[in-house]
Amino acid sequence: MCTLFALTVAHVGFAPGTREATAAERPNVVLIVTDDQRADSLWGMPKVRKLLGARGVTFTNAVVSNPLCCPSRAAILTGTYSHTNGVWRNAPPDGGFEDFDDRSTIATWLDRDGYRTGLFGKYMNGYRRTDGAYVPPGWDRWFVFRNSRYYDYSISDEGDLVDFGDDERDYSNRVLTRELLRFVEAGRQPFFAMFTPYAPHKPSIPAPGDEDAFPSVGLPPSLAFDEADVSDKPTWVRSLRRIGSEKETKLVEGHRDAQRSLLAVDRTVRAVVRTLEARGVLQDTVIVFTSDNGLSLGEHRWASKRAPYEESIRVPLVIRYDALGTAGAVNDAVVANIDLAPTIAALTGVSTQGADGISLETILRNPSSTPAREGIVLEHLAKRNDVIPTYCGFRTATYSYVRYASGEEELYDLARDPDQLRNAASVVSERRTLESLRRTTRTRCTPPDDTFSWGG
Repeated sequence: MCTLFALTVAHVGFAPGTREATAAERPNVVLIVTDDQRADSLWGMPKVRKLLGARGVTFTNAVVSNPLCCPSRAAILTGTYSHTNGVWRNAPPDGGFEDFDDRSTIATWLDRDGYRTGLFGKYMNGYRRTDGAYVPPGWDRWFVFRNSRYYDYSISDEGDLVDFGDDERDYSNRVLTRELLRFVEAGRQPFFAMFTPYAPHKPSIPAPGDEDAFPSVGLPPSLAFDEADVSDKPTWVRSLRRIGSEKETKLVEGHRDAQRSLLAVDRTVRAVVRTLEARGVLQDTVIVFTSDNGLSLGEHRWASKRAPYEESIRVPLVIRYDALGTAGAVNDAVVANIDLAPTIAALTGVSTQGADGISLETILRNPSSTPAREGIVLEHLAKRNDVIPTYCGFRTATYSYVRYASGEEELYDLARDPDQLRNAASVVSERRTLESLRRTTRTRCTPPDDTFSWGG
């Protein structure tokens, strides 16, 4: 499950397992969650790779259960699936800020245990429908978007609204980073800081000075792009039009700007590491970098999220914790956003209070290990006129299975077919695997939708 980057000991600073290190009983935590970032985009973030990946563990098989902003953020904060926390969508009913129970989150758990907590950036979709005066329990420092944007936005600063304009100094990642660093620099230990910028959410706007970066970057190579033969796909995919040259051009431009917008976040990572180092607490700080969901860029003719395909559900995940002495490791076990809260809780010694996820502490200590789990639930609740029907599924390390409310099924052998071009749900030789994953999904996923039927 584990390989090592080809890095010299001098570059890394120490080789895994070669230095004495003792994990702090109550380490600081910095959790960075970007917005709609694909798993294959870290090539354009050299500081994340050098300062986090080369000094920690990079998870190459990290997924999200419900690939949509608000459900994923609820999962990150609570360690629970949508069918547990009730946040299925970005807005009511069954979703959004209004339907999120904020009384038990990683922030409240840590705050009760004496941690200084702060959130900087995006909270839950729907917070914009408030006047910004509400500060959820557990947060000591609240500097949160009322309306998430790159420019021309409002921030709830401890419940007081502050407006920002379109000047260069108002670029939201700069503003959020400034407040994050102030929080990290000042005050008592230990602390939990959650940084949630808008990047690279579309329409992506690069920071001043980054507008011309990556001039020749195209779409990520994929055999699934604008898939020609979708006869084996469910009805919702077969109903999609081909991408075409005009839309492809727009997708390329949008992807290029998305990568450019991530450069500002990459610099934030460097600033955080430098600040922690200057304070002398880098050794005792857990730094987590991830995203709320991925994004399809024309694969299977789809250019959004919510789909159960790899481009939407897979996200970057890198964790650095120097005290454990692990550096430059890569782990390909299937892990998920529901594992972040349990991992942070385990490292800080607080209770997870009923999380569905598991702690990744064992992998952080021994990157060749594999978590004791079958896989991750995939789930989505359709709204009225939604293109993608309600679905339940299960993603293992090697297979992806989905059943839709329409009764249609998809099964992919990810080892042989990573682009998910061949739906094996009707392949005779895969019958045993299909039936096994059907049973597993039925026991793990409970969609609140009267139109969904398990059949038989």
